[in-house]
Amino acid sequence: MEIQQIVERAGKADLRLVRFLYCDNGGIIRGKATSVGKLASRMSEGIGQTLAMQAFTSVETLAHVEGMGPIGEFRLLPDPDTFVILPYVPHAGTMFCDMVRTDGLPWEACPRSFLKRMKAQLTREGLRAEAAIEHEFYLAREQQGRFVPADTSLCYSSIGFDAQAEVVDGILEALEGAGLSLELFHPELGPSQQELSIRHNSILKAADNVCLVREMIRGVARQSQLYATFAPKPFLDQAGSGAHIHVSLWEKGSAKNLFYDAQERGGLSQCGRYFIGGVLRHLCGLLALTCASPNSYRRLLPHYWSSAYSIYGFDNREAAIRVPSLFKGREATSINLELKPSDHSGNPYLAIGALIAAGLDGLHNQIDPGESVDVDPADLSDEERERRGIERLPASLDEALDALEQDQVLLAALGPLLATSYIAVKRSEAAYFADKTPEEEARQHFYKY
Repeated sequence: MEIQQIVERAGKADLRLVRFLYCDNGGIIRGKATSVGKLASRMSEGIGQTLAMQAFTSVETLAHVEGMGPIGEFRLLPDPDTFVILPYVPHAGTMFCDMVRTDGLPWEACPRSFLKRMKAQLTREGLRAEAAIEHEFYLAREQQGRFVPADTSLCYSSIGFDAQAEVVDGILEALEGAGLSLELFHPELGPSQQELSIRHNSILKAADNVCLVREMIRGVARQSQLYATFAPKPFLDQAGSGAHIHVSLWEKGSAKNLFYDAQERGGLSQCGRYFIGGVLRHLCGLLALTCASPNSYRRLLPHYWSSAYSIYGFDNREAAIRVPSLFKGREATSINLELKPSDHSGNPYLAIGALIAAGLDGLHNQIDPGESVDVDPADLSDEERERRGIERLPASLDEALDALEQDQVLLAALGPLLATSYIAVKRSEAAYFADKTPEEEARQHFYKY
């Protein structure tokens, strides 16, 4: 859409404010807003924001990053194609933004611009990628100063469908009104835990949708006096919440899914195998971006169906990369790869972009992932895991950051400024929670995501 079209839509909807939002290095959705009267000029020139915001942490401290202090600005420049009228806020709309320098060029610390660079790289190689996310979250209420699940429903139970039917209906109406196509919804394992999936889209649109889904669900829940939390482990004694990334690779300009080969097991092509090989090679560093909080690593445990080992498998839900079984009649279009160690504390632009960078390295260097693992790797002996090259994934954010700092492929893809600022922010967050109790950690993560 053009700027004038946005202005006209905002006027017809009687909007007063339009939010210019972005997801920062801490995985927090932040932004500023403009009045509708200034919308046209603000969409053209952007809104000023201090450079320091990309060194801001999720615990509201400022990490030390050279050049990200009290001096200097970037601009929040919105993408008109992301404009949405917010149904749960009177007279308000929103757009997601790129961070640009004052000279109009993309700022090197912008996560959304990073994903756009990865998308452009795919285009240069005659490729395109699509992604979709499984969104897991809890509905909760505040009770005597603490958060508790909104109900005690069971996994997949019909009671679970009924218990929060009214608020879920409001959520689905809001998502559909924003142009998001729902694929699946069900009550998940934890009490009042929900899961929904949005239809796959281009990787940039998919990342925008992640942010929009979080905003919409939290906003609609508050209308019903509930809280929606996407935190990885909001309740220490209950199931964690993931944001599994499903990705597929296509020939640019055609409907050919490059991960498909009808002659191979599970329909997985050699291209798909190489992509898996790249992701597995870079998985430990990738986790610093996809599981980006101290709270994430309370979820990534053996036997918890969230993946704890660097393996892939066909419909193996303990694998870091699951190759889902195909759907009859649309085998060639339905094949994709699911990255399970991923949650909503990660910035989706960084998580998806780094996933593409890792997979492309597998393609460029023909990295073979070895044999699939068709058992729960935690049931194997230490000796058997060592023989098969099965490694335990990082058990903390600091361990994942150590791996990222050693991963030259991911660092090169991110670029020096984005990598430096991101690692500084995450090191600061890890240090903050180092002496906190698990309960305090869970409490502080609860409403950030």
